[in-house]
Amino acid sequence: MSKRKQRKILKTIEPVSYWYFLIATLISASVAAWALRDNNLTALRLHNDLISVDKSSGDVNTALNNLRQFTYAHMNTNLSSGPGTIYPPIQLQYTYQRLVSAEQARADAVNKQVYTDAESYCQNLIPTGFSGRGRVPCIESYVTSHGTKAQPIPAALYEFDFVSPFWSPDLAGWAILTSIILFICFIVRFVLEKWLKHNLKQH
Repeated sequence: MSKRKQRKILKTIEPVSYWYFLIATLISASVAAWALRDNNLTALRLHNDLISVDKSSGDVNTALNNLRQFTYAHMNTNLSSGPGTIYPPIQLQYTYQRLVSAEQARADAVNKQVYTDAESYCQNLIPTGFSGRGRVPCIESYVTSHGTKAQPIPAALYEFDFVSPFWSPDLAGWAILTSIILFICFIVRFVLEKWLKHNLKQH
C-alpha cells in the first residue's frame, strides 16, 4: 500500500475516534446488563405468582404457561441457578398435596363403604355368635378382598424446570450483540490507526 493511500485512509478514519466505539460499547453493555437483570426479576415474579396461585387453588395452568413462555423466550431466566436453589425449581406442591389428599379421601370413603358392606354381608352369613365375634374373621377377609388403597401420584408430574435460550431476540439479546459488534469495531479502529501511524513513521 502506498504512503499516499495510507495517509488518505488515516485522514478518513481520524474524525471517528476509536473512543466513540468504546463509549458506545460501554453504554450498550450497560443496557444489556440491565435487561438481563430485568429478565431474571420478571421470571422470579412470574414464579412467585405461580406459587401464590398454586397455594390459593387458582388457575395454575395459566400461571404455569406464562412462566414457561417467558422463560423460553428470554435470556437469563433460569430459576435453577444460584446458591440455595432447589431442583427442579418449579414445584406445584400445593396442587400435589391437594391431589394426594383427595385420593386418600376417595380411598377412605370406599373402604368405609366396604366395611359397612362387610358387616352386612357377614351378619347374613354368620347370624349367630356372642357379640358378633365369630364374624370378625369374615369381616376382615371381606375388607381385605374388597378394600382399596390410595393410588400413588407421581410427584414428577408436578415438578418443572424451564431452560432459557442461550440468546434471545429481546432487548438483552440485541444489546449484547450490539456490544460485541461495537467492541470489534473499537479494536479494528484502534489497531488500524496505530498500524497506519507506525507505517507512516517508517517511511
